[in-house]
Amino acid sequence: MKPNEILTKEKLESDETFKISRFKEKIKKTRPHKHGGYYELIFLNQGEGFHWIEEESYLVCPPDLYFMKPDQLHCWQFTSIPKGYVVLFKEAFLDPLSEAPLIRLISQLNAVNRVKLDGIIDLNPVFETIFEVYKNETPYTTDIILGYLRSLFAMILKFSPAQSTKQMEPIQSPYDRFIHLIQKHCPHIHQVREYAGLLNISPQNLNALCKKQNGSSARDHISRQMLIEAKRNILHTDKSINELADHLRFNDASYFVKFFKKHTGETPFQFREKYFEGENSAKT
Repeated sequence: MKPNEILTKEKLESDETFKISRFKEKIKKTRPHKHGGYYELIFLNQGEGFHWIEEESYLVCPPDLYFMKPDQLHCWQFTSIPKGYVVLFKEAFLDPLSEAPLIRLISQLNAVNRVKLDGIIDLNPVFETIFEVYKNETPYTTDIILGYLRSLFAMILKFSPAQSTKQMEPIQSPYDRFIHLIQKHCPHIHQVREYAGLLNISPQNLNALCKKQNGSSARDHISRQMLIEAKRNILHTDKSINELADHLRFNDASYFVKFFKKHTGETPFQFREKYFEGENSAKT
């Protein structure tokens, strides 16, 4: 039976900004969950199974890299023992001035969930070195780790589908702050004027900023995030349509169904049924 709420995991202590560990070598199926306020970079050099990120299902085929962003939902189902590394870090680990090049590299991977390496490069020594440096702390540990992370993210970007020479704005730009805010607060906050107030700019300026970045209005950005939240709860909780509408702050269930069908071409029920049909066929 599915839960009625989506779990948020906190793998970093309040005073921690960085951590690296070996991936747990255990055949397991995890409950769908989000990570609160930190990035997670996962490198697998062994293992088989499935990795779900939002509504997308990936067949685990090492060597694999997965880059999870704050508040992104995922879960695992392994069929053989996995091996690899997990890197966790918060934005606070990256100084906006001295680490601006690294921040730009990370921002270029915001749309990337998985990078299939296909044996073209062996990143295991890089992760092993970062792990050893982290375990044996010295006054230079953070500087060494940041240097390796910059090289690592540059290599990941080189082999990712999002390979681009475009220089994106740093994480602290108003647009990126808006994206972080809607990921954190949507659907509890769902008005453009409310987000504009949090950013200390006018709704008109927020709309102009969003359209300059990707041609979509601020309302479109909020709607997309609401759609992500709807899909998460349709697929990974047992909420009824009425409960989903209430969770997403719709006035009634019929309005929610119309919103969902407008953006997906399907009703929430059809979307849920199609997903589980695809999941069952993937396992057979």
